[in-house]
Amino acid sequence: MGDVLKLLASVPLAADSAGMIDQMRGLEDLKCLAGARQADTAVAFDLQQRGEQAAAWVPAHEQGAGVAAQLALARRESPARGSRLLGLARTLPGMPRTFAAFRAGRLNEWRATLIVKETICLSAEDRAGVDEALAADTGTLDGAGDKAIIAAVRAAAYRRDPAAVAKRAARAVTERTVSLRPAPDTMAYLTALLPVAQAVAAYAALSREADTVRSAGDGRSRGQVMADALVERVTGTPGGVSGVEIQLVMTDRTFLKGDAEPARLPGYGTIPAAWARNIALTGAGHTEPSLWVRRLYTAPGSGDLVGMDSRARLFPAGLKRFLQIRDDTCRTPYCDAPIRHHDHIAAWHDGGSTSAGNGQGLCEACNHTKETPGWTAQQVPGPRHTVATTTPTGHTYHSTAPHSTAPPPPGTPHPCSPAGRSTITQLPRRVAGVRA
Repeated sequence: MGDVLKLLASVPLAADSAGMIDQMRGLEDLKCLAGARQADTAVAFDLQQRGEQAAAWVPAHEQGAGVAAQLALARRESPARGSRLLGLARTLPGMPRTFAAFRAGRLNEWRATLIVKETICLSAEDRAGVDEALAADTGTLDGAGDKAIIAAVRAAAYRRDPAAVAKRAARAVTERTVSLRPAPDTMAYLTALLPVAQAVAAYAALSREADTVRSAGDGRSRGQVMADALVERVTGTPGGVSGVEIQLVMTDRTFLKGDAEPARLPGYGTIPAAWARNIALTGAGHTEPSLWVRRLYTAPGSGDLVGMDSRARLFPAGLKRFLQIRDDTCRTPYCDAPIRHHDHIAAWHDGGSTSAGNGQGLCEACNHTKETPGWTAQQVPGPRHTVATTTPTGHTYHSTAPHSTAPPPPGTPHPCSPAGRSTITQLPRRVAGVRA
């Protein structure tokens, strides 16, 4: 692989515009071929790992555990995406025309995934029938966008097995959920996946509210009224902020001296200093909210949060909260899922302490993966809390709190600021009066 990468790196850029476009298409075809080879490798790796686990007397129902996680780490993807990619790799051999189109560059990995996703509810025989009907390798999907491909595959799948498609739709109702993800400029997306009837009814109610309020002379836009009405109806409070603990991480200089160093809001990310002070001092502009801000300190010179310790096997509430703040999201590299489990890096039954140093926040899936045979983890000494995770193949991956791809904690020294100052991370106080 090293020789292939060197050869690719040595290819000069084309001299003219037409040549550059041809080169761009060739590189895209190369990416598709590489993706197809990754799928072949993933299937072979899965089979080999299952064989090794069977030889080690791992129960049949547990064989294959950790395979997707290892593939995700190798591809620098999240564990959830690793599972989807492994599922794609397992399914493609049963859809030879789609797989051939993927290898030839007629379909990229994403569009091959869409085809598999829309046929996964079918039997292997019916899925192969849809593959033959679409004949992707002949170029019938050339020029089609994502929506057109999805529509074509859904229609073909429904013709093959209407009952399976209907059953899938019924099962989808059980997957309803609400999620939160950051948006630019201190905004966030609150998304609800709902059955269509409920979603339409909720949107219609918000629309009627907006029309009523605006007809009475309200100067807000229709979208602003709908957003405000949604928050007020969900929280039951005008403005939507009441009885919520804001886990705000900021330096003492930002809080007390008007410094410009950004703060961090766990579960969201970096926010401007002025916006952080506004939350801490005024409750984001709302009058008398029951808003708590908690105060912690980082170690001078490193920006690492100072820890707490416990002799208990289970992490106490305060230490759990500490790990949530420090780690922000799941500590597994490339996984940004919310923290659900508070894990001992060195297992408690092996003498590992219940402490901040020996603790890490993990999502449920990654914590279960870590407990499968062949996986080990240990803390790595250093200025910031670092965990080294080793997979059954002997590959080691490092994770630093927060993730190395995220900005360091507020107060971490950098070339443009003095080092060694203590920092406030989470101011308990109420907005109406500071409480230390």
